[in-house]
Amino acid sequence: MFQHAGESGANIFDGVKVKSIRFEDATTVPEGQPNLLPGRPVAAVYEIAETKQTGEIAFDYIVDASGRIGLLSTKYMKNRRYNQGLKNVANWGYWKGCGRYSPGTDRENAPFFEALRDESGWAWFIPLHNGTASVGVVMNQKLAAHKKQHGGFDSTQFYHESLKLAPELRAELIKDGEFVSDVKSASDYSYSASSYAFPNARIVGDAGCFIDPFFSSGVHIALTGGLSAATTIAASIRGDIEEPEAAEWHTKKVAAAYTRFLLVVLSAYRQMRFQEDPVLSDFDEDNFDRAFSFFRPIIQGTADAANGNLSQEELNKTLEFCAHAFEPVNPETNKEKVMKVVQDAPDGSGYNPDLSPAEQNAVKHIRARKMMRTEDTYNINTFGTDSILGFVPNLVRGSLGLKRSVMNGTTEVSA
Repeated sequence: MFQHAGESGANIFDGVKVKSIRFEDATTVPEGQPNLLPGRPVAAVYEIAETKQTGEIAFDYIVDASGRIGLLSTKYMKNRRYNQGLKNVANWGYWKGCGRYSPGTDRENAPFFEALRDESGWAWFIPLHNGTASVGVVMNQKLAAHKKQHGGFDSTQFYHESLKLAPELRAELIKDGEFVSDVKSASDYSYSASSYAFPNARIVGDAGCFIDPFFSSGVHIALTGGLSAATTIAASIRGDIEEPEAAEWHTKKVAAAYTRFLLVVLSAYRQMRFQEDPVLSDFDEDNFDRAFSFFRPIIQGTADAANGNLSQEELNKTLEFCAHAFEPVNPETNKEKVMKVVQDAPDGSGYNPDLSPAEQNAVKHIRARKMMRTEDTYNINTFGTDSILGFVPNLVRGSLGLKRSVMNGTTEVSA
């Protein structure tokens, strides 16, 4: 993507690090929001890695895509918050000479994921381009610390002990493999922020928020944020919307994408291990209400999809429903019969008293997987239908920006 930007006409600078941002006074702050910044961002101070030479470059707008460092969020806004409900630690390393997942099938050499047998987390096996594989374990941070201390393990010992809890991965994929690296670790990597923009600045990708590597959600959220940043900056320049509102639009768009994926990931962990019900106070309730609006019509039926704040009970029911997407399905289940039941059910429930327990489980699995098609939220077509602050994206080439949405009955559609 970096090279593509250069090929598309952008000036790109490799091996250059932004050290700080220079501000001027009198930043316009949206009403009701605290002034967390020293002023309007106008320039970046940089350092060239090879020569250590420093310099300054001026700009009209800045997009922070600095990854986990998150320069604007952590150094200036100071609004990053870690999610207690997903406070995990990941340990991983690299192997060679490993087996291949599902040889002889159309899924041969695909990544493989397995829930740990003690329900404390999950393990991954990801083949890499050079013939090695990334093999890692994700576990609740407190539980991992307790296990490590109780067993008297160092980092390498704990890593290998943890992999014993993924018997299929060990037996089928790394049994004959060789561990060829040090153990690497990352913790507290699940975080979000109270805002992802302010006038003349946008924050995208891991610089603003990150959930969990399980679904590669970071890729979707980063691309959504990138398109939102471009859309809102173009809208501000064109005069479609005032800059403070454009910044707020971006924040709401990124927050919605983040929170919808968060519901999916929490559902996966609910299925992988028994854990306490998540508490709404751990997360942003407004964003949960927005994300839940995607789920409520499917879980409750559109006739019962009333507006209102998401309750703790609804959140628990949502996660319980979504967890069916991660249940194993008996390969001998009558797939044609199950699919016909799902497609023919007028209310979408898929209930049929003639189904066996295994077939009913398969119906629940299919319904949950259909509901959790998060890629539908982030493709280019559905991106343009989301009305925020009364505006929808205008994704016409040469006219990128925002346009007023209009009401058609009770449904808001783009003008």
